Amino acid sequence: MAIQKIGIVGAGLMGSGIAQTAAQAGLDVWLSDAAQEFLDRGLGRIHGAWGMLQTKGRLTEEQVAQNKARLHPTLALEEYADCDIVIEVIIEQKEPKLALFRQMDGILRPDALLVSNTSSLPITEMAAVTGRRDKVAGLHFFNPVPVMKLVEIVRTVETSDATVETLRAFSATLGKTPIIAKDTAGFVVNFLLIPYLLSAIRMYEHGTATMEDIDTAMQLGTSYPMGPFTLADYVGLDTTLYAAEVIYAENPDPAYAPPALLRRMVTLGRLGRKSGQGFYDYRETK
Repeated sequence: MAIQKIGIVGAGLMGSGIAQTAAQAGLDVWLSDAAQEFLDRGLGRIHGAWGMLQTKGRLTEEQVAQNKARLHPTLALEEYADCDIVIEVIIEQKEPKLALFRQMDGILRPDALLVSNTSSLPITEMAAVTGRRDKVAGLHFFNPVPVMKLVEIVRTVETSDATVETLRAFSATLGKTPIIAKDTAGFVVNFLLIPYLLSAIRMYEHGTATMEDIDTAMQLGTSYPMGPFTLADYVGLDTTLYAAEVIYAENPDPAYAPPALLRRMVTLGRLGRKSGQGFYDYRETK
């Protein structure tokens, strides 16, 4: 199946990034969120990005207008009935995702694909609440979506080969490089990334080195584009904690156990860039 019409549920940072990328690739996109203010915020991000690209000469005024015409904001999920694929990008909690999958299964055409952008939750459980288990998979993008080239296609034991191949082609249309992962906690990237971030936090807790020196060491010593504390702030400390908890529940290895400092920072609302403070301070007035 050639995907032409895309539904995206969730207009946050990731959802708006996927919507921007798909519209720029020439696809029609329906974008929704739980409330108009959240939807407007997502649209503002997308339009702002296109305005910046136009200013830099990377998009023409006509291209921006065409992109905007392909983007269809809505609060009514019933408008997704004719979509070829729906991508779930809502809060990283299991129960809301399961409820959405049940709802969308009753709205979509029988041949439509239903996928999740989750970074760590089991796709199998989402597939189990639908009547289209062979057409359910994970499609995990990376932030910022318009820039990052990787996408993880996560298949359950019931995801069909046809679904995987359709998602491969769709990823290529978006300019992404897909990899295939089994439905295990953390998939590929987070299974390797999370213990790295947690190890850095433990080093800081134990007084081995400062945050700044650990970041500098990994940048200059291993040619990483950013150090672990800068990266954790960018990903979101709440997201990092939640992913660690999910992986640790399936793989009770101490390397995946969240450090106390990470838990305390999340409890205090220091979530990284999105809250203005994480390991580093991003507020205008510090």
